[in-house]
Amino acid sequence: MGGQYKITGDKYPRMRPARRRGRLAFLGVAGVTVLGVLGWGTLQLVDVFTGGDKASAAGAAGCAPSPKASAAPAAVKPPKPGQVTVNVLNATTRGGLAQKTADELKKRGFRVGEVSNAPKEYDKKVAGTGLLLGPAGSQKGSLTVLGTQLGGAEQRVDAARKGAEVDLIIGDAFKGLAKPADADAALTRLSAPQPTPAAEKKSC
Repeated sequence: MGGQYKITGDKYPRMRPARRRGRLAFLGVAGVTVLGVLGWGTLQLVDVFTGGDKASAAGAAGCAPSPKASAAPAAVKPPKPGQVTVNVLNATTRGGLAQKTADELKKRGFRVGEVSNAPKEYDKKVAGTGLLLGPAGSQKGSLTVLGTQLGGAEQRVDAARKGAEVDLIIGDAFKGLAKPADADAALTRLSAPQPTPAAEKKSC
């Protein structure tokens, strides 16, 4: 009986179904994994090839990151007329212009220094309305403030000049100082603070 009915190898009825279930489970997990990897790779490729277009569309729609506003440098306030000393010099052949102009500048708050004829290097050699002459560093300060009182005047800096005084040398085309209202408006614009750029907000 033992030799005729001996069950060996894979003929045992309970061993084959167990192997089939194990293989099917393994194949199922492997298939899901492969499909997941393929799907992820496809999404990555789509992002790579369409990312530029999306960014361009976002920028056109106003969704691009807004640039940061740079800090504006601190503005240097110009001096007030009372802090500017003006020498009024007449380079024309018309008498009395220097004193008359000096008196008007004094009424407008300027300090008046020397009042006389222009030196030989400028006498009868200024064809325009006038020449504003000052030391180094005065072009963005006292010369600019004085320039609000005489439109069209040339401004020139003498680097070798000492002190803080500036000269108003009256030229041949001089007909008078700027009207007080115009001069005051120019002074106001000169003293007004410059607006700083505001940061743009991101809106999507």
